[in-house]
Amino acid sequence: MIVVILEDAAEDLESGAQFYESCATGVGDYFLDSILSDLDSLVLFAGIHPIYFQFHRMLSKRFPFGIYYEVEDDVVYVYAILDLRRDPLWIRKRLRERK
Repeated sequence: MIVVILEDAAEDLESGAQFYESCATGVGDYFLDSILSDLDSLVLFAGIHPIYFQFHRMLSKRFPFGIYYEVEDDVVYVYAILDLRRDPLWIRKRLRERK
């Protein structure tokens, strides 16, 4: 299984890292390491997560973020990595724009 992080999801990841780095030095790097570890687990566990807004959603283990993805053949496409503290309507809108 291959995990492909699409451009919008990569921007989400960078935005999250910048936010946490602005809170405290080094937390942005910890955020990136944590999310990348979560993404690595998709190689084994892709497709088992519940579907929200037409995407599988995996919850990050250490941060309040959801990783939204689809599985096609042996490829996992990551469409979004979003802060789950946001308004659900905002999340739904972002995901519809990316579909």
